[in-house]
Amino acid sequence: MRFNYLLGAIGLVIIYIGFVMLVPIAVALIYGELSSISAFLIPAVSCMLVGVILKTIAGRISDSGNFNDIKKSEGLFIVVLTWLLTGGIAAVPFILMGLSPLNAFFEAASGITTTGGTILTSYDYPHAFFFWRSFIQWLGGMGIIVLFIAILPQFAVAGRQMFFAEAPGPTEDKFTPRIRNTASALWKIYVAFTLFETALLIWAGMHPFDAMCNSLSTLSAGGFSPNPESTMGYSSNIITLIIMAFIFISGVSFNVQYMALSKLKPWNIFKSEEVRVYTGVFLALGGLVAASLYFTSGFSDIKEALLHGYYQVISVMTSTGSSSSDYTSWSFTSQLLLGLAFFVGGCASSASGGIKITRWCLVFKVMKAELQKILHPNAVINIKMDNNIVPKDVITQIIVFVMFYFLIILVSAIVLSILEQDLLLGFASAVSSIGNVGPAYPELIGPLGSFDAMHPVSKVILIFNMYIGRLELIPFLVMFQRDFWSFKKA
Repeated sequence: MRFNYLLGAIGLVIIYIGFVMLVPIAVALIYGELSSISAFLIPAVSCMLVGVILKTIAGRISDSGNFNDIKKSEGLFIVVLTWLLTGGIAAVPFILMGLSPLNAFFEAASGITTTGGTILTSYDYPHAFFFWRSFIQWLGGMGIIVLFIAILPQFAVAGRQMFFAEAPGPTEDKFTPRIRNTASALWKIYVAFTLFETALLIWAGMHPFDAMCNSLSTLSAGGFSPNPESTMGYSSNIITLIIMAFIFISGVSFNVQYMALSKLKPWNIFKSEEVRVYTGVFLALGGLVAASLYFTSGFSDIKEALLHGYYQVISVMTSTGSSSSDYTSWSFTSQLLLGLAFFVGGCASSASGGIKITRWCLVFKVMKAELQKILHPNAVINIKMDNNIVPKDVITQIIVFVMFYFLIILVSAIVLSILEQDLLLGFASAVSSIGNVGPAYPELIGPLGSFDAMHPVSKVILIFNMYIGRLELIPFLVMFQRDFWSFKKA
C-alpha cells in the first residue's frame, strides 16, 4: 500500500466529514439551542484543518486530483479507516454535550453502523443531539464511502475498489456503467424514500422533527428515535404501519428497487428470487409470532397481535431494532420465535445488517446439492440465483463468511457472558451487535433498556462487533493477513 495515497484519500474524506458536521447546527439554530452549536462547530473546523494538513502532506496526490490506480488492498484499508474515523469523530459532539468518552464512542458506533443500541438513560438533550444520532445512522445506512463516491470527482475511478469493499452483500452487482453513477442513483432513491416517509409521518400526526429523525433511522435500518419508547411511544397504529412499510423497503436491495422504479414498474422487485424469499420469510415468521402473541402473550385483539408481530419481525430481520411493543414482556414462545429473526437479515445491497437472505439461500442450495451428489456422485450441479450460475469462489466466500460470523458470535458471547456473569445477556448482546440489530434480550438491553450498565470492556467488544458486522467481516479479516500490511511512500 502506498502511504501517500492513503493520506490523500483519508484527508479528503475527513474534510467532507467536517462539512457534514455543520448540518446539525441548522437544527440548533431553528430551536434556539445556541449552546449546542459549539459541540458541532469545533470538531467540524478541526476536521477540515486536519484534512487539509493530510492532503498537503500527501503532496503528489493532491496535485494529481484523483486516485485512478488505487489497489484493492488500499481501497479496503481506506474503507475500514474511514468508518473508524467517522465513528470517532461522530462521538465528539456527544462528549461535548455530556456523555463520557466510552459512552459517546458506543453511541456513535451504534449510530454509524446502524445498530441502534443506546447507552442513554435520560433523553434530556438538545434537538441537535437527537438529530445527529439519527443523521449518522442515515449516512451509515447507505454507506459513507458510497456518499463520497457520489459527490467527489476524485473518487470517480477508484470508487469501484472502495464501493465493493463497503457495499453490504456477497455479490458485486451494479446497474449503471460507471460506479459514480451507481452511487448517485442509490442516494437519489435513498433521499426520495426518506422525504416520502417524513411527509407521511407528519400527515399521520407526528411532530415534523420526530418525523425527520424517525425517517432517517428507518430508511437506514438503524432504529434510533427521539422518543425513549421508540415507535410504541407514539401510540398510533397508523404511524406504526407507515414505519413498518419503510422498514420493509430498507431491507430490499436498492439495486433491485432502482431497476424497478426506473421502469415505473415497482412490482418488478418481486422478480428477484432474494426479494421473494425475503418477503416469504417475513410473512411466515410474522404470522407465527402474531399467532403466538394472540394465544400465549395476552394479546386479545387479533389486529394488535398481527400489527406488533409483523412489526417486530421485520424490524429485527432488517436489523432496524425499533419497537412497537416491549417484546421482553412477551411469552417464552413469542420471544423464541422472534429470536429466529435475529439471524435472518435483509437483502444484499440493502441498508440492513445480518447474514443476508442471499447467503442463506446459497447455503441451503449448497446443502441440497451435496445431498444430491450422495445419490448421484457424477452429477454436475450448478448453484443458481435468479437463473444465473453463482461462481464457486463466491460460494466459498459465503461459506467462509457464515463460519466466521458464528465463530465471532461464539467467542464474543463467551467473553461477554463472563464479564456480565449472565449467559443470556452475553449471547444476546453478541448476536445483536454483530447483526447490527441493537436492542435484544433480556430487559436490561431491551426496547426500553440501555447498554449503559454493561461492563466497560463489554462495551468495547460490542463496538468492535458493530463495525465488523456493518462492514461484513471481510475487510476486517483481510487486515489480519501479513501481506496486507506492506507500506511504501508512493
